[in-house]
Amino acid sequence: MSEKKLVVAVVGATGAVGREMLKTLESRNFPATEVVPFASARSAGTKVPYGDSELVVRELKEDVFEGIDIAIFSAGGSTSEKYAPHAAAAGCIVVDNSSAFRLDPDVPLVIPEVNPEDVKLSKGLIANPNCATIIGLTAVNSLHRHARIRRMVVSTYQAVSGAGKAGIDALEAEVKAANGQRAEGSCFPYPIAYNLIPQIGGFNEMGYSSEEMKMQNEGRKMLHDETIRFACTCVRVPIIRSHSEAITLEFENDITPDKARELLAEAPGVVLCDDPNNGQYPMPLLTSDQDLVYVGRVRRDLSADAASFNRSLTLFCCADQVRKGAATNAVQIAELIFGLK
Repeated sequence: MSEKKLVVAVVGATGAVGREMLKTLESRNFPATEVVPFASARSAGTKVPYGDSELVVRELKEDVFEGIDIAIFSAGGSTSEKYAPHAAAAGCIVVDNSSAFRLDPDVPLVIPEVNPEDVKLSKGLIANPNCATIIGLTAVNSLHRHARIRRMVVSTYQAVSGAGKAGIDALEAEVKAANGQRAEGSCFPYPIAYNLIPQIGGFNEMGYSSEEMKMQNEGRKMLHDETIRFACTCVRVPIIRSHSEAITLEFENDITPDKARELLAEAPGVVLCDDPNNGQYPMPLLTSDQDLVYVGRVRRDLSADAASFNRSLTLFCCADQVRKGAATNAVQIAELIFGLK
């Protein structure tokens, strides 16, 4: 670990991801001389936990970033758009967890296990990818480096905590009521308990939701390949934490399931969990409250034609979307910036 000592700000510190970022900074021993939590005026003066102590939340304003080395934003796109430029102008490096800058060609989009070299392209602002993109690309990156992905078909099964505390509250209220009705004030358009909702975000003219397009657009940017073909279906499911993804891949070069397992077993940030005959496969219960992406159910894609059969695989992966899908990835980016890992 470096000898550097840094002043770190967490913007959106009272939210679920912001609190997880504080927890991650402490658990990864990030070398901060001071950690400053910011939130809206409504939350200013409240306290958030940090290690064995509590920090007093400060009001977020345009002029609060002097003397801060790095600010990790997790307060939504509009907040990032308004305040991140002021932070950068004050000489503060910004890692932004919102979608505001992800597709900006001048802003690197980074998963440390996938494209760490892109951190060097930063002009003071680095974007944290979407949670489902982080999980999916971390899972398949070692396979891509070996055989080059040409086509990626993904179905995601996304936990209610991806919608924040409101999502958790809706599910818990509906389970308690057990009447099949949508909870009053729910953030979901339909009941989520005992149900699945195949919509996350609005739909475009092709019928794809905004969440589904993130996998394509962000994936192409980070893999530096605009020719990879993506199709994604995102589904909200009634579990509290950890997203799951079923992924079918077509590669440029041949790859066997055994070779894929060999690569996955050595891949950074990945746990190979692939012994289905003995009940060993990724599940949300295994991955919640940790930072690794579990990958298993690796097998041939039986729908592939003869020409692509030896170049096609199917797999399943799970990871905690609040941690690796957001907070941990952002802190890992901060570690990369300052050469801490």
